[in-house]
Amino acid sequence: MVMRIKATIAYDGTRYVGFQIQKNGNSIQAELQKALFRMTKGIAIPVYASGRTDSGVHAKGQVIHFDYPARLAPEQMQRALNSLLPGDIVVVEVKETLPDFNAQYHAEKKRYCYTVCTNKVMDPFRRLYQWHHPYRVNLEAMQEALSCIPGTHDFSSFCSTKTDKEDKVRTVYRADVKRQGDCLIFTFEGKGFLYNMVRILVGTSIQIGDGLKPVSFMAEALEAKNRKAAGPTAPSQGLVLEKVWYPACYDKPSIE
Repeated sequence: MVMRIKATIAYDGTRYVGFQIQKNGNSIQAELQKALFRMTKGIAIPVYASGRTDSGVHAKGQVIHFDYPARLAPEQMQRALNSLLPGDIVVVEVKETLPDFNAQYHAEKKRYCYTVCTNKVMDPFRRLYQWHHPYRVNLEAMQEALSCIPGTHDFSSFCSTKTDKEDKVRTVYRADVKRQGDCLIFTFEGKGFLYNMVRILVGTSIQIGDGLKPVSFMAEALEAKNRKAAGPTAPSQGLVLEKVWYPACYDKPSIE
């Protein structure tokens, strides 16, 4: 009997070209599929995620789904996968879910966080997980600038030109930044995000915080619907996919 599995995974994206399999390096998806191939003694099992994270981007709450060709208790599957995966990829939770569950299409909301270190000297143990920007920034200006982002908009200005998506309209529920010690923590929640969207929003915010652009620059860039109108793309290492939400019907611990 085939089981549709919904699993939550966490990973350090430093060594990977992103979630999706690519020709130019190793990926999270490739490692998961290799582990499942060994578990099933030679059966190729495709793995699908809530979304593709870019090269160097991390995750605490990425969600995947796949079909497993035999009955296996979720706890046993979690232990088996973690024993076969490299140490920088961990299966946090495994559940059997409804047969129609799709990690990408059934996602209701995602939360991304981005961390910027503003200390003059970068802690070497944080360098792979934060963007080092050792300058004083105007927090209030960035907060005011981001206030125009929540809502349903065409985010063409905040999307990489390499995207394959024709529709650039997305709904954002939350866009804010706060100071925490020597760090700036950006939080974005939305139905979905475009390629590099969060990183471009952060890069644009930092320009405003540095005083290089006025507060109005964010709204003007949004209105322009042109990538050239927005700021730079922030480095990948500061970005983490924190959590993905789904309808309650897909969150049952098991299906009888």
